[in-house]
Amino acid sequence: MTIRPLVILPDPKLRLVSEPVATITDEIRKLADDMLETMYDAPGVGLAAIQIGVPLRVVTMDVSKTENEHQPMVLINPEIVWASDEKRVYEEGCLSIPEYYEEVERPDRVRFRYMSLQGETIEQEAAELMATCVQHEIDHLNGILFIDYLSKLKRDRVVTKFKKAAKREVGGA
Repeated sequence: MTIRPLVILPDPKLRLVSEPVATITDEIRKLADDMLETMYDAPGVGLAAIQIGVPLRVVTMDVSKTENEHQPMVLINPEIVWASDEKRVYEEGCLSIPEYYEEVERPDRVRFRYMSLQGETIEQEAAELMATCVQHEIDHLNGILFIDYLSKLKRDRVVTKFKKAAKREVGGA
């Protein structure tokens, strides 16, 4: 397993729509292993493949409550098939937008479908943190970031801050 570099805002790759995985191969399994390693190292509770520069519909998640008991999930081609009308506000962050957190309103419960690494189609319901996480990561696969749910003013401030930081890193103004 390899820890891969994260794609950070304002990198335009984060706005790409990821392609479906046609076949689960050894390369996809290796990608999932690397994503889990990268996610745990960051540390985070979810990671979409595009966040390490791979535009494929692969997500890793682990919303377990303790650090000692990992419960990793790998979702291939995940999709939301139902969302509750009830909403809930949760403070979200993103490994691609480091050290920035903001409250986002999303459906409280969702049902989602995905393929496992064994090729099995699974459908399950989620609530609370898992529901937020799966929605956040599927958004990544569609080129949507959690800051897109904020007011234009807040979103513009965050993007400007990260653009300035990126310029400083490359030796610009």
